Amino acid sequence: MDRREFLKALALTGVAATLKWEGATGVMAQTVPGEGSGCDLVAVMGGEPAEMFRKAIAEFGGMGRFVKAGQKVVVKPNIGWDKVPELAGNTNPELVAEIIRQCFAAGAEEVVVFDHTCDDWRKCYRNSGIEDAAKAAGAKVMPAHEESYYREISLPRAKSLKTAKVHTAILDCDVWINVPVLKNHGGAKMTISMKNHMGIVWDRGFFHRNDLQQCIADICTIAKPAVLNVVDAYRMMKTNGPRGKSEADVVLTKGLFMSPDIVAVDTAATRFFNQVETMPLDVVGHLAKGEELKVGTMDINSLHVKRIKI
Repeated sequence: MDRREFLKALALTGVAATLKWEGATGVMAQTVPGEGSGCDLVAVMGGEPAEMFRKAIAEFGGMGRFVKAGQKVVVKPNIGWDKVPELAGNTNPELVAEIIRQCFAAGAEEVVVFDHTCDDWRKCYRNSGIEDAAKAAGAKVMPAHEESYYREISLPRAKSLKTAKVHTAILDCDVWINVPVLKNHGGAKMTISMKNHMGIVWDRGFFHRNDLQQCIADICTIAKPAVLNVVDAYRMMKTNGPRGKSEADVVLTKGLFMSPDIVAVDTAATRFFNQVETMPLDVVGHLAKGEELKVGTMDINSLHVKRIKI
């Protein structure tokens, strides 16, 4: 990313919030209110993955707001592809490890990490760096490559996807944290928090055969939504997603977005993506469809947003 793109990216979502910035220099000079003062969405830029997460979670009052002592927690990254971290096909392993550590610090009894991968799951887990990072932080790593790992649930609020087989790790945990990587997607246009739900279901083919954008919104009506969505925008795949072809598809943006509101965080992250590559919000149809199903809001202006430049 050259200086011009970097300054554009510093504008982050370009939305109205409690903080009022005027251009990139205003962003860099802005003083952020004290930690824990309350917010709906946090955007951080300029740091390393773990550092940005610590800054963001502090604005929500710490991980203890979302994870309680004795709970069983799932951390669900994107581990879909047999790609090294530098190619941005998967969630950054440093971020995943920090979230796990914070869960245990909040008193979690157990933390489980999994994804229903697209490439061979063993290679994805290993070469993404996530398996080693998760285990080093104390988590259990579960496979998701066989149908026996899933149980069928109903989705009464859904329009197209009325039932789905969901991984038992999600169904049996107390809370789960959704940790996607921000990237372009040929079919869904963007893959972020909402699209990351396709990694908790068994039959992804149904999505592609029956209105992909609607099914992505539908699965987000699950009765046990993620308590927190953490979007990894440290490296961003701007083209040829979701797999990518080479490092030419990747931009080092050093960003992170966090919110309990899945539609809001994906809307903000998509606006951020637009600082580098054009992606109109109305093209990412599952955002509006998710708002229609009342799983979140696209109206960022109605939320208390905090932006932090490290």
